[in-house]
Amino acid sequence: MTSEKVTIGTAVARIVEASINPQHVTLHNMEKASNEYIYYGPDSSITTSNSIHLDPGETRIFTLLPNEELWAVAAKDLPLGVVTQKQGV
Repeated sequence: MTSEKVTIGTAVARIVEASINPQHVTLHNMEKASNEYIYYGPDSSITTSNSIHLDPGETRIFTLLPNEELWAVAAKDLPLGVVTQKQGV
């Protein structure tokens, strides 16, 4: 299991790399100011206008299937907590 705090900015960034095994992923928008959203999606085509987002202080849990990735972007630099647990390792 890994846990890290990353800074998400205006450049789309891969936050979870693909694995041959499923992965449980927890994302937490560590920003507390209102209207500071982190947008995420399955590939680098995400933008702040075409993707779903994490509200400030919001946490979401995902299970990624083998070979799936998660990407993120924001309108400015924001802190994102990421916990990843690979299954079957």
